[in-house]
Amino acid sequence: MSNDNPRLLNPNPNPEGMLAIPVKKTDPVDLHRPLRKLVARKYSESDAEKVESVLETLNRCRSDMVERGDLSLPKLRDCLIHYFKCLCMVEPLFTAISSDADADADADPILFVWYDAFSSGKEGWVPCQPNCIQLEKAAVVFNLGAVCSQIGASSERTTPRGRHLAIDAFNAAADFFLKLWKVFAKDVSATLDLTLLFAESLHCLFSAQALELNLQQQLHNNNSSALQKHRCAISFKSVSEHYRRAYDLIQSDPAAIEHVSSFDRTWITHLYQKVKFCEEEALQMRSSILPKSQLPVQSCVLDHDAKFVTKKLVKGICGRAYQWIPKLEGIYLDLVLSEYIPFKIIDGGKLVAHPWDMPPPYPTKFAISSSSSSSHLLALPLKKSKPLDLYQPLRNYFVVKCSESVAKRVEGLFEMINKLRSKMLRDDLSLPMRRDCLIRYFKCLCMIEPFFPMPTALNPPIFVWYNAFYPKKKSSQHNIHLEKASVLFNLGALGSHIALSCDLTTIQGRRIAIDALHDASYWFLILTHEAEKASATTDLSISCAQMLRQIITSQIAYLECEFPHSHSHGGGYPVSLLYRKIYDLMTFGPLAEKLVQSSIPQFIESKMKTCRVQTGLDVTELFLSGYCEAQSLLREACQTPYLDLLSEVGPYKITDGILWPILEAVTLALEEVNLSGNTPTEEN
Repeated sequence: MSNDNPRLLNPNPNPEGMLAIPVKKTDPVDLHRPLRKLVARKYSESDAEKVESVLETLNRCRSDMVERGDLSLPKLRDCLIHYFKCLCMVEPLFTAISSDADADADADPILFVWYDAFSSGKEGWVPCQPNCIQLEKAAVVFNLGAVCSQIGASSERTTPRGRHLAIDAFNAAADFFLKLWKVFAKDVSATLDLTLLFAESLHCLFSAQALELNLQQQLHNNNSSALQKHRCAISFKSVSEHYRRAYDLIQSDPAAIEHVSSFDRTWITHLYQKVKFCEEEALQMRSSILPKSQLPVQSCVLDHDAKFVTKKLVKGICGRAYQWIPKLEGIYLDLVLSEYIPFKIIDGGKLVAHPWDMPPPYPTKFAISSSSSSSHLLALPLKKSKPLDLYQPLRNYFVVKCSESVAKRVEGLFEMINKLRSKMLRDDLSLPMRRDCLIRYFKCLCMIEPFFPMPTALNPPIFVWYNAFYPKKKSSQHNIHLEKASVLFNLGALGSHIALSCDLTTIQGRRIAIDALHDASYWFLILTHEAEKASATTDLSISCAQMLRQIITSQIAYLECEFPHSHSHGGGYPVSLLYRKIYDLMTFGPLAEKLVQSSIPQFIESKMKTCRVQTGLDVTELFLSGYCEAQSLLREACQTPYLDLLSEVGPYKITDGILWPILEAVTLALEEVNLSGNTPTEEN
């Protein structure tokens, strides 16, 4: 961009003017005692013991949220997310309290009181109706948005890392206020800050600030090309539209104008100035660029400058975060198997909730054997690989390409990668441990992918993988996509092994099996995309991945017929026809010759019939339905890779520009990120 416009020397018209909002305040309330009494009365004492840990964690989270003023912003965010999940898990109990005509006369009431965030002290409060959990959930979602807005506003936005963090934080805030606007504020009669008007205006405000920082990132490149000007013109227009919507919403309501002015009278002026500035810049840029058809196509050259090594590693994992974001179909599976999910189901259906500030890993305490216990499901074979030392070639590459000091900054990651690769090949690992290992290794591969291929490396690593169906055939390549595709295949195959090992005579066993198969189907879906980049054995071909997905889909439908409380298969498409379609594909399609000698066609042929059993729900299932809702609501707002690097319980940290993986069973003593003004300023 040309520098002859003095206003654009600093692309942000008000560098210190990013807006943030305060959190709502509330009065303390005890939740553990009345809810436990209710569970014991409505269900049984043994059921109360099953959910005791969740109730204790719920109570502690709320207490910390209300009474602990020493929490940093990242810790407060962790606490609020944990509390929201617990709150959704116990929500059915509040419905029971409200409708319980037989409740004891001396039953403990639960009364939530929240204060307006924009009012000083404890003015503008509205007491909630007894047991009305909707206000509580709405207020917590509001506070999640408020905390994220404060993280964004307090970030050091003069550095690339600070801008990425602020963008993630403002986007998260916008998503939380979108949920407040679309979901939670509709049925809540409360203070003005929880109205639909305020929720929408705050959503637009923080969306605008995230877009503005993205625009700053473009301007920071100091690129005056026509293509860059075209992009900036579009960005200025989008930013102005979001600021305009936030401004118009407040201006349309006299009560809103008075409310905002009493909090900070400069807000409305600030929004107006942002609108006018962005509109003017959009017009100026549009008048100085070529037609879109004449814009040059620019390629992105990978820069290995030492200054940006950590940034690229982080970008590698952040850019592909969608691939391992918790999937709704696999929630039950993660609650049982994952070492890194803080809520667990252990033997007997007991729910365990680890404290919000306890770092992972968390013990699963649930045994999944590697032996088959069901003749109804098919386990796919796992791919084998030759052992490989990744630490030395990766480290040597960074020493040669960058420097010894740069290699030291990331050698912790290389140690972790090497350890995970060796571990994932061990046949003596339990299925849960192997699954966690594969997922963590896949994340690491995504982090280092931007540095492949390594043409200047003296000894680039050679990945060797054998065909899962024909072990005598192998593929040997420097291509990291072969490694990624093979790991994805094994994640899918491992899901089928987990499903096969489940006890299908129990509710919990069937739920785990269905989730494990959904998980397998998802990994095979990702494999169909990765397979395009990996020229390898036929088991990694797109057609094979699609066929394996169909096999998994048929088994899911088969189990759902036996498990009516799960989501049904849809329009009643007969399971037998699904199996018939796969059988025809395998015996007459392009893969027939390769699979005819395996046991898969014989298995599919035997599954042309279905059966049905009846099941019921218990208190654990009741809580899990709430947990699923929480995961669904939080999923979009919590897809914030850079912001999650601040989490006290995340698997990766950045300290002084050094990327640290959290090693297995070890919590590294990392310096806490200070968001009050002392954030490290290194461009990482």
